[in-house]
Amino acid sequence: MTITFVRHTAVDVVRGVCYGRSDVGLASTFPEEAERVRQSIKGRHFSHVFTSPLSRCVCLAQYCGFGDAIRDGRLMEMNFGEWEMRRYDEIDDPRLQQWYDDYLHVVPPGGESFEQQGLRVRDFLESLPDDGDVLVFTHAGVIIHALLLSGKATLSNAFSLQPPYGGIVCLRRCQWISGRKEG
Repeated sequence: MTITFVRHTAVDVVRGVCYGRSDVGLASTFPEEAERVRQSIKGRHFSHVFTSPLSRCVCLAQYCGFGDAIRDGRLMEMNFGEWEMRRYDEIDDPRLQQWYDDYLHVVPPGGESFEQQGLRVRDFLESLPDDGDVLVFTHAGVIIHALLLSGKATLSNAFSLQPPYGGIVCLRRCQWISGRKEG
């Protein structure tokens, strides 16, 4: 079984703004980017389709013909809490430096840590049905966790492996899914 992860297309957010879980708009390039995604998955059959409930993922799922994709909150991007929609260089919270020093464990005020996001991604992956291929419209952070959990990435290289906007990553179901292993 293959799990195909699709990162949402470019967003209409100024570079340097922390937008994680905020429901932001899409860039004007959406039609072109979405069409490339649609063509990339065209002709493939998916037994199950899931999407983050954030509109940037739902819109892409709908454009690609999967308006009935199951919305699952575990597929949302990391929650940066009080830092959401603020420029990183304008956040005057002293905890920001603590987070830079230990993003794995430090929780932004009102948000979640990278480790906490990983736990919900693992929970999602472990809950997937056993039958057929799966399509997931989601965010870079979720895909990074899937790469880490599958052993295709390490903490030292995971962020360099994140797909671009509209990028696609395919993984075979493996040991991190309830201890089962497939070919």
